[in-house]
Amino acid sequence: MSATATGLPFLKGHGTQNDFVIVPDPDGLLDLGPDVVARLCDRRAGIGGDGLLRVVRSAADPAAAGQADQAEWFMDYRNSDGSIAEMCGNGVRVFARYLVHAGLVEPGPIAVATRAGVRRAVIAEDGVDGTPGAVTVDMGRALLPGPDGIEVSVGDRSWPARNVNMGNPHAVAFVDDLAQAGELRTAPRTTPGSAYPEGVNVEFVVDRGPRHVAMRVHERGSGETLSCGTGACAVAVAAARRDGLDPAVTGEAVSYTVDLPGGSLVITEHPDGRVEMTGPAEIVAAGTIDPAWLGVLPLR
Repeated sequence: MSATATGLPFLKGHGTQNDFVIVPDPDGLLDLGPDVVARLCDRRAGIGGDGLLRVVRSAADPAAAGQADQAEWFMDYRNSDGSIAEMCGNGVRVFARYLVHAGLVEPGPIAVATRAGVRRAVIAEDGVDGTPGAVTVDMGRALLPGPDGIEVSVGDRSWPARNVNMGNPHAVAFVDDLAQAGELRTAPRTTPGSAYPEGVNVEFVVDRGPRHVAMRVHERGSGETLSCGTGACAVAVAAARRDGLDPAVTGEAVSYTVDLPGGSLVITEHPDGRVEMTGPAEIVAAGTIDPAWLGVLPLR
C-alpha cells in the first residue's frame, strides 16, 4: 500500500542512553518486518536507535493476545537489526513512560505485556526541578540454568561466565578491567556453542565497591549498547551469588548499584525471587516519518 500523506508517527526515548524508536500502532495495523526496523534504527540513514518499541494493544497482536486480560498494552520489541527479542529492561521503562506521556494509562502501577510475560512498572513523581521520576519495573525472577563450564572469550583471553536468564539469555563474566572486553561491536565467543542456540547478551563486569559494580555489554542483534536493563539485572544476580548472597536463603533483599556507560541502575532481588530494576526513562522527541523516505507504509 502506498504511503499516506501523513506518514508514520514516531517518538524517540531512552533509558540510561539505551535509545529506542517508538512507533504507536494501537490497533496492530503495521507489519514492521526486519528490513523496515533496521532502516528506522539506522543511525546514519534513519532515525537511529538500539531498538524499536511498537506500541500495540495486546488483544490486537497474536504474540500477546493471551496476556490481554492482564495488560492492555504489548511491547513488541525489535533489536536494531530487525530481529525479535523476548525482553528489554530499559525498553520496558521507556515503554511505560510513553504510555503515561501519551495518556494511554493513568500514573500509578502499569502492566506491560512482553514476549517474556507481563512486567509491572511504577513511575515515581517528578522531581522539584521537573526531572522525570525514576521508573521501577518488576522484572520477574532470574533463572540460573546450566550448563556449568560456560566461557566467554575475546581475542586470546577467556573467562568463566555465569548463565543467567532474565526472560532473555545472558552470559556474565567478571574481569579485572572493562577494557579487556575489547571493541564489542562483534559478539564475544561463548562456549559451549550449544548453551545459547539463539545467541546471547554478554556482560563484562568489574567491582567498584561493596554491592557496586560496573559493566559493559554486547547485546545480540545490536552490538555494544550504552545500557542494558536485563543485563544489569543478570549482573546483579550473578554478583550476589558470587558474593555468597541469596535472598531466598537469607530472607533479606539484596540491592546492587550497576554502573553502565549510559548511567546507573539500582537492582534489588527479593526473597521471593523477584528482581526489581529502578532507573530513569525519558521521551525526548516526537515526529513523523516522511512518506517519501519510507516509500510505503508497512500495513498488514
